Amino acid sequence: MRPRIPSAPRPLPLPPVALAGGALAVGVGGLYLAGLLLTGGEIEAGTTVRGVDIGGLSREEAARKLEQHLVAAGPRKLAVQVGDRRGTVDPRQAGLAFDVRGTLDRAASTGTDPVGVIGGLFRSGGDIEPVVRTDEDKARTTLGKLARTLDQQVRDGAVSFADGRVEQVAPRTGYALDVDAAVGALRAPFLRGTADPVTVLPARETRPKVTAEEVRRAVRGFAQPAMSAPVTLTAGGKRFTLPPEVLGAYLTMRPDDAGRLTPKLDSEGLRAAPAVTGALNGLPATPRNARLGLEGDKAVVTADARPAVKVTDEALGRAVLPLLTESGAARTGEVAAQEVQPEVTRGNAARLGLTEKMSSFTVHFEPAAYRTTNVGRAVELINGSVVMPNETWSFNRTVGERTEANGFTEGVMIFDDQYAKAPGGGVSAVATTVFNAMFFAGVKPVEYGAHSFYIERYPEGREATVAWGSLDLRFTNDSGKAVYIQAESTDTSVTITFLGTRKYDAITSVKGPRTHVQQPETRVSTAEKCVPQTPLEGFDVTVERVFHQDGREVRREPFRTHYTPRDEVVCEEAPNGRQP
Repeated sequence: MRPRIPSAPRPLPLPPVALAGGALAVGVGGLYLAGLLLTGGEIEAGTTVRGVDIGGLSREEAARKLEQHLVAAGPRKLAVQVGDRRGTVDPRQAGLAFDVRGTLDRAASTGTDPVGVIGGLFRSGGDIEPVVRTDEDKARTTLGKLARTLDQQVRDGAVSFADGRVEQVAPRTGYALDVDAAVGALRAPFLRGTADPVTVLPARETRPKVTAEEVRRAVRGFAQPAMSAPVTLTAGGKRFTLPPEVLGAYLTMRPDDAGRLTPKLDSEGLRAAPAVTGALNGLPATPRNARLGLEGDKAVVTADARPAVKVTDEALGRAVLPLLTESGAARTGEVAAQEVQPEVTRGNAARLGLTEKMSSFTVHFEPAAYRTTNVGRAVELINGSVVMPNETWSFNRTVGERTEANGFTEGVMIFDDQYAKAPGGGVSAVATTVFNAMFFAGVKPVEYGAHSFYIERYPEGREATVAWGSLDLRFTNDSGKAVYIQAESTDTSVTITFLGTRKYDAITSVKGPRTHVQQPETRVSTAEKCVPQTPLEGFDVTVERVFHQDGREVRREPFRTHYTPRDEVVCEEAPNGRQP
């Protein structure tokens, strides 16, 4: 048996914690030292900004590199859209730019702390999104200009008519760029670095009130049927046809509050259209009173009255509109015409008191072509006048302005206290005749005026003249019954007769003597239209209208007249044969 040799003593094992702590201290220290050696710059290795490698560079080096390459990589134009309109924005003008300092702050490493340094050994910096800086004032200014180009007004759908055709206007949504909201919306496309895709900017939208669907309904339901064929109408026995091109000229479709298109017809315009007026011209436009005459001193009807036929704008419109959606024979209708009755008819003449002659007066004059024309035209306009009780009759309103267009011609009349040529000369003979008929009928004078100097063919103090716009002959019918004025003329005379009911048994005239007599002078005229004039003295005279009832005088009414002297006028040629 071998002898047992004792073994050497084993060293005691270190505690596990102590062993691990020592190894950890050695490992971390080594990694930290390695990290410092490998990452020596401020920017982590592998860091890029928009493809520009700045890994391992210092901030200064990275800033210079980004300034050189990043700014050049930015987009030149941004494609934008507002509604359905497109445009572009220049980023520089809009105040958009890359913020190099901010980008470097985002890309820089965390410094020399162990965790950051050791972490840098196990990661790459990667691509960093650049920081964008926006000058909001510039952005708003640029977007405001853009809005003026791309904003779109809302447009309602519409239906119109031209030359018998239906025309449509498509509705359009309105867009107004929201400038404040759009400032932030530019950042994303700027970061993309390309103009595509187009960026839709925020905008306020306004929908049209009249939609495309409503336009289609209006066209199908009204416009196309309205223009499909002519419309035939009858008014006052007159038949006429309105083709689509005439109807369309006065037809529109207007939206109501709900956006529904409704047809509107310009009835006034259509009534004045040649296609309508030409057809209705034959209808009597004004009523004609019954014509009265005399059998002895009794008034009788010599011609029946005739009513006027009036086709109003409203009646025409009411007849036309319902026919526009009809077809075939149903596009024919009747216009409700109004009959305007005259004041005097065979049936009511006696009831109005038109039963007898109240007065009649005739003025004679020397024949002259201008007198025949002017007196005849005035008589034509006056004849048949009816003056109802308490109504005022006017010579100027009844006869109108004495112009060529109104049927008058140039004649001799008194102007500035001497004879002169002017349109309507000779009409004073009619005015004087009316004045005397009024005088002896006993009705109330309202306005009248005598000639400036006396004319021998007229009664002294019982004559009148008229001038358009300055002197009228008017009277009020205070007889209590209607008065009918009958006017007649020849080449040498004019007669005016008042028919009605006499209020007095008789009316007479008493003329006083001439007073304040003045002698005329002599004047020489070289005027182109000079009219020779014989002299006559001037004077004052009073004429009294005397009213008789039941065989006795009941009252008197004075008419006072002042006549200036009628100077002698000698017409001579101007020196050298020239007129002044």
